[in-house]
Amino acid sequence: MEETLKILVVDDDKVDRIAIRSALTKAGVPIELAEVGDGNEAFSALSTTVYHCVFLDYRLPDQDGLTLIQQLRSSEIKVPLVVLTDQGDEQITLQLLKAGATDYLSKSRISPETLSQVLRSAIRIYQAEMQADLASQQLRETHEELISKNQELERQQQQIQMQNFKLLEASRLKSLFLATMSHELRTPMNAIIGFSQVLLRPKFGQLTHQQRDMVERILNNGKHLLMLLNEVLDFSKLEGGGLDLKAEIFNISKVINLAVSEIRSLAEAKNLSLLVKTDLQNPLVFNDPVRIKQILINLLSNAIKFTEFGEIWVEVKELPANRVVIIVQDTGVGIAPKDFKHIFEAFRQVDQTITRKYPGTGLGLAIIDSLVRMMGGKIFLESKVGVGSMFKIELPRQITLPTVEADTPTSQLDDDDFFCPAKNPPHSSFQSRKTSIGYPKFKL
Repeated sequence: MEETLKILVVDDDKVDRIAIRSALTKAGVPIELAEVGDGNEAFSALSTTVYHCVFLDYRLPDQDGLTLIQQLRSSEIKVPLVVLTDQGDEQITLQLLKAGATDYLSKSRISPETLSQVLRSAIRIYQAEMQADLASQQLRETHEELISKNQELERQQQQIQMQNFKLLEASRLKSLFLATMSHELRTPMNAIIGFSQVLLRPKFGQLTHQQRDMVERILNNGKHLLMLLNEVLDFSKLEGGGLDLKAEIFNISKVINLAVSEIRSLAEAKNLSLLVKTDLQNPLVFNDPVRIKQILINLLSNAIKFTEFGEIWVEVKELPANRVVIIVQDTGVGIAPKDFKHIFEAFRQVDQTITRKYPGTGLGLAIIDSLVRMMGGKIFLESKVGVGSMFKIELPRQITLPTVEADTPTSQLDDDDFFCPAKNPPHSSFQSRKTSIGYPKFKL
């Protein structure tokens, strides 16, 4: 069923009003028609009632149609307006349309078909304008909301930047504090260790069994504290970029055997077997022997700490592409898969409680990871809870140091000085990158 349209006719000529009513009735348009004779009545009617369309005579007794349209628009009264003009008023239609009229129609052309067509067209145009206005309003609101959100995001970003600056400064101060304190504490700790060793020497007098036991405890605890201080100092240097590798050519098998011999007493104290296997055709590498030893001692210390019974294996062997791998495997408590991603984080331990069974700073593996990265290597972890863990460290046989200045005299190590000719022909990958590394000439 077609909707009944509420129509307002604004015209002081009764004959014209009757003509409009008759034409709409003949057109079969269901309407509810209201009539007024001047602009004031029209404004009053439109202020209180909603109409689907208004037919407005341009020439009213109290004002012209243009003035009424402007008055309605200024009062934000929106309704489809069809202006009825007399012969000769066509020149003002552009002004009427600009002012807000929807359409216009000459009174001489009023007929059921024309009036019905203009009415429906005016309503469609008005509805389209309303939808466009609504969409525009929604766009404006969305735009304002986006501006507000962007401003809030900018404020949050500024706050985050300020927090980051504060965190970076706090981290810098923390690293500086750790480095300073570690350095300052090392001096008295070395004195404690040194005097303890002096007291244990027979030429300085015999100690009773109880006295020797106490001095040995002082010495062992001093060494342990010095190790912890060294870890903190190394970490602060690594974090601040102040640790440099001091590379040289050395026999990696000898360094590994030296590290194992230093740590063997700890394994024997827990009745653990400590086995070493070396499978290297050429044991010479170009790296930092002190840091290689540090890496191995840290891994072995962890293995001994977390192993209550069984064995610990150390294996070194060659890999393709001029690399070597160091493997440390144990039969300890193992590491759960969920902890793999955290195990190399600084100050992170599987058990973070103060009553944890296994002490330590939580820096050992973080230092290892940083050193291995500096050496251009990779570290891999395989572990199963209750079975044990295996750490594999793959390193290039020759690490790359920062490029030296062009005017700094350096010597280069030839391929046949460093590698086994059978395994490394002159056109190996080593030859293509050897010129970026400077170190003393050394014949093997």
